[in-house]
Amino acid sequence: MDYTLITIISLILLLIGIAGTILPGLPGLVLSFCGLLLYKFGANPEMSSIYLWIFGLLTLVSALLSYIIPARTNRKYGGTRWGSVGSVIGTVIGFFLPVPLGFLIGMFAGVFIGELLHDVNDRKKAFNSVKGALVGFIYGVGFNLTVGLAMLILVIADIFKTMNL
Repeated sequence: MDYTLITIISLILLLIGIAGTILPGLPGLVLSFCGLLLYKFGANPEMSSIYLWIFGLLTLVSALLSYIIPARTNRKYGGTRWGSVGSVIGTVIGFFLPVPLGFLIGMFAGVFIGELLHDVNDRKKAFNSVKGALVGFIYGVGFNLTVGLAMLILVIADIFKTMNL
């Protein structure tokens, strides 16, 4: 395949991956990492493999943190283990809801329901837990967006370097 075509496909994957860090339904960093892999092995084999290891590890960490961060921040905002477990269960169920942002709705509903199951009379605590889950979600998206942009910048910088610009 032609170097230019591979480079363009790599950049498209990276951009779709970055969009996927914000938009639901797209495997954000996984697509960005695929774009990086395609660029490395299809367009520029001289690019250091250390980048693949670093970004592969960051992609794996991101996948784990997307479940852990909302649950942890939920607890920092006064939530209980019930809310944390509800967050994870709600996120997983939300992925299967046929509505936009289903995973997000599921996560918040899971936190809220989990907290109400723990103490049905303390709605304020349940709402604070949902606020904590929202803050955690924002942290997670920020991390993913940063890693995705770093992959894109790496590839663009390497393209300019190979073009001697």
